Amino acid sequence: MASTVASGRGPSGISGSPGNSVPSRPGYGQLLRTRGAWTFLIPGFAARQPFAMLTLSLVLLLRHTTGSYGAAGAVAAVTGVSMALFAPLAGRLADRHGQRTVLIPGVLVHTVSGLSLTVLALGHAPLWTLFAAAVPTGASVPQIGPMVRARWGVKLQGTPLMTTAAAFESVTDELTFVLGPLLATALCTTVDPAAGLLTEAALTLVGGLLFAARRGTQPSVVLGGHARVEHASALSVPGVRVLIAAFLGIGSVFGGMQVSLAAFTESIGEPGLNGVLYGTFAAGNMLSGVVCGAVAWKAAPRRRLVVGYAALALTASGLWAAHSVAVLAGVGLLVGMCVAPALITGYTLVDGLVPTRARTEAFTWLTGAVALGQAAAVTVAGQLEDRFWDGAGFLVPMGGTLLALATLVALRSRLATRPVSRTVARGVGHRVSLTVD
Repeated sequence: MASTVASGRGPSGISGSPGNSVPSRPGYGQLLRTRGAWTFLIPGFAARQPFAMLTLSLVLLLRHTTGSYGAAGAVAAVTGVSMALFAPLAGRLADRHGQRTVLIPGVLVHTVSGLSLTVLALGHAPLWTLFAAAVPTGASVPQIGPMVRARWGVKLQGTPLMTTAAAFESVTDELTFVLGPLLATALCTTVDPAAGLLTEAALTLVGGLLFAARRGTQPSVVLGGHARVEHASALSVPGVRVLIAAFLGIGSVFGGMQVSLAAFTESIGEPGLNGVLYGTFAAGNMLSGVVCGAVAWKAAPRRRLVVGYAALALTASGLWAAHSVAVLAGVGLLVGMCVAPALITGYTLVDGLVPTRARTEAFTWLTGAVALGQAAAVTVAGQLEDRFWDGAGFLVPMGGTLLALATLVALRSRLATRPVSRTVARGVGHRVSLTVD
């Protein structure tokens, strides 16, 4: 697939007004000089860490208190399922009522429920109480990623920098997936088994409230006083449903590797290597994400997604056969390098598939799909590790990506993008307020 590297040159301090003179494919440097961007990027980055830390922190804590990867995976899966079910609702409510209105109560609920789950786990409470506490913990995970994408839209609507912002946010998601599990592993294995969840709750509270306080950069609420605004769900778009299947497979990679790497390193008596191996996987993920986001691809996104996903399924299928640290690190690096292009291309396709008024919700469906795939993978991988050989959980990423690839190939025609409207400025995951005379 032919490509050219994007230029990072351009004037600083871009305000995002449609009349700005910018290159057709500006780079990251110019994007980050957008006026006011850092005021929501920094707290937003802290507040989005719970998505990447929650599952592994729960698995490591509950494996310590219950002695079972199966039980730990099942409770973690409940949080993932709850998040997947409630994330689209949170996105739609943020579109209709404003981000601050939805975010503040959600952050408070998540902090309290996460702390409650920690106390119950350390107190060796019955398993059913852990399941009960896991529901609000997962349901209230703040949907910061889609909200940040929406704020980029406010700053950049009508400029070529919107494409760069979409790529940048996908790379930021990758960095979150890199740092979150590494931080959770380090805290749970070197400080205390509960340190991961406690840190996750603190980041949610502080980062979420700071992000919500930046009211000037959030999208304006679409009111229906003078104009009829349709509220069709993003799920009604066939291409979104195909992308959900693909993102479920990506979630199976994250969940399957988190549990299986922890079990593998424990079986060889080197639990500290879990962070090293996951870090290798994450390094490949991050490196390819940065490169993919900085390249102006000439091939259509639909084709890139199919080809890239085939590479992901192929590399993930080799994980179960790796029986040494060196081989597992090498295969994990390759898997990580294949994850980021699939995620970035999937998020990019949303821009052409979904109307602006439903784009925030579409992003939350994809985020929720990753969480749901991760939850299912954690559950299945935990059972396989408990009942079969060490490393049996690696069969989960293989099965999940192969099933998703088959769906993607069979339904790839539904990923054809819609014609771009010339009357409404394109945004990155937000709803545009229309003034009607």
